[in-house]
Amino acid sequence: MAEEPLYQRLAGHYRQAISQGTLAPGARMPSVRELMQRHGVSLSTALHMLRLLEEQGCLEARPRVGYFVRDLALARLPAAREPDLQAPLAPEAACFVGINERISLILEKGRRASPLRLDLGSAMPAPELFDAAALNRLAAVLLREQPNILVYGPSAPTTHPEFQGAMARHALTFGVNVAPAEVLATHGNSEAVNLALDAVAGPGDVVAVESPTFFGILQAIEAQGLQALEIPCSPHTGISLEALELAARSQPRLKAVVVVPHLQMPQGAVMPDAHKQRLVAFCAEHGLALIEDDIYREFVESPRPLRPAKAWDENGHIIYCASLSKSSAPGLRQGWMSAGRWQQRVQMLKFARTRNMQTWSQLLAARSVDTPAYDRQLRRMRTRLRHQRESAAQAIARHFPVGTRLSLPQGGLSLWLELPPGVSSMRLFDEALAIGIRVAPGPMFSNTGRYERFLRLSCGMPFTPEVEAAYRDMGRLIAGQLA
Repeated sequence: MAEEPLYQRLAGHYRQAISQGTLAPGARMPSVRELMQRHGVSLSTALHMLRLLEEQGCLEARPRVGYFVRDLALARLPAAREPDLQAPLAPEAACFVGINERISLILEKGRRASPLRLDLGSAMPAPELFDAAALNRLAAVLLREQPNILVYGPSAPTTHPEFQGAMARHALTFGVNVAPAEVLATHGNSEAVNLALDAVAGPGDVVAVESPTFFGILQAIEAQGLQALEIPCSPHTGISLEALELAARSQPRLKAVVVVPHLQMPQGAVMPDAHKQRLVAFCAEHGLALIEDDIYREFVESPRPLRPAKAWDENGHIIYCASLSKSSAPGLRQGWMSAGRWQQRVQMLKFARTRNMQTWSQLLAARSVDTPAYDRQLRRMRTRLRHQRESAAQAIARHFPVGTRLSLPQGGLSLWLELPPGVSSMRLFDEALAIGIRVAPGPMFSNTGRYERFLRLSCGMPFTPEVEAAYRDMGRLIAGQLA
């Protein structure tokens, strides 16, 4: 019998250490360089060993960070699959979305559920993850300084200069250089994306989006009379540039591309820098607006701040949209954007729709972000969210049927699951709602019909015995569909 390859023997060595608990879940593996020195092996051998352990479910790779030990309870959950990036995109694939009615019916049915035991459908952090006391102190100071701030409101300009300066300084910390005057305050991230779409495209024009994507983007496209072209999206690297190239050749009315590069919703992909650079260059070459929805960047677990695609923008064709609604204070609904070559048009559209922004929320957001306490809160939030995601994934491994697939994202508020063949997430939505559990079924995130057996589950709340029981109940419901 041929001797087992060296990389397989080394993988067995570390697999045993993991199974015995010597290397605990979450522990960082030695770097490739350390493995080469420790075992006297080549770069190829070290990489083969790490990749084999990853394939076997023992390790997870975190881009730019390294390999980490995975909980063996998760090893029976296969990783998310790459989409069929070679699937042809016919011109008729670009269609009016027609999703508003469907989404409204699902959301309304979820709102009417009574009693609701648990909401696993909303991708929002739990209130206890925010530093309400610090925000209240800032608010009190602001009211003492400007006691009439809630009475008179703003006159001009639309965006307060203090907010513009704070956001421009904040953007510098993650590699984006915008002048304060280029910062425009918005009512959350949704308004920013809506303004961007309105600025770059008109009725009948085509907008490329990731597939699956956040349903709010599809709703915005439909509401403005645009056509959505869904582009396959990898759960690891984001939108397929090959499929996007095909779309650009076949769609003369393609005007824009909308991406969520960091913790793409709902798959959780984090787009590598090289992929961002290729996407930026592609859009510039084809004269396409790139609308970058960067609402989740601050939730990515990374040793250094990740650079948005906007950091590589050389000719102003990227509209950058961000928000503090998830990371700082959801109640303020404070977003901002920098629209590049469309800045003046966006400002005109903004004023025509909502006139001036309230000063109160802008100043409170500016003073919150412009302090070291903001970064400390984000670090605490990322740590707690990681524990909640891992606990949820472990519960899925314990209670969901064999054949369920997921990949733990590099941060964020939710998990995206592929359920076993034969399972309907819409049926699961109805059955779970009947016992007081709200989830987000896959058909909410696409108009193609591809995601009937996919499911988004929120990990924003602490993992309690009640949450564990809800996962156990959903596992029984899914098993019932397979019976």
